[in-house]
Amino acid sequence: MWRISPELVLALQDRFGDPVDAYLNGSQVWLRDDGPGEVTVEWRLHPVAGYERPEGVDTYDVFTSTSLALAQGVDPPTPIDRLWDGLEAFAAYGDEVEPATLGNAATEALGIAPDACGVVDHQGIGDEWEKSGGRTSIIDALLTQLSSS
Repeated sequence: MWRISPELVLALQDRFGDPVDAYLNGSQVWLRDDGPGEVTVEWRLHPVAGYERPEGVDTYDVFTSTSLALAQGVDPPTPIDRLWDGLEAFAAYGDEVEPATLGNAATEALGIAPDACGVVDHQGIGDEWEKSGGRTSIIDALLTQLSSS
């Protein structure tokens, strides 16, 4: 798990390119076979609580227009800390990978060490996010779980 920063957004664009999917809720997703043993890793940029898409920017262009602006040294359509809280990487498709092993592979793939690694209850976090209507921070919930384990 990584907290959002301009360096993180630029590393995602430089190493992974544009997301393979984007959601109305602000999530941006990459699926890559760069996990241990070529396990598919889902890289998910989580939106801030109460995410609002920048006016005049299509859902599928939010990441691209933001990363391009940062690369050019100009202001993005919306400051990144009003778009995303951070990035989570986890084994896709229910595969299980030791957190430290995944953390090492993720560091190698992204070029930036994560702020935290460990096992979390995605179901509980997702349920709380849904219940709040997207008004809770998934990244804060992840960090809370990781710091209490």
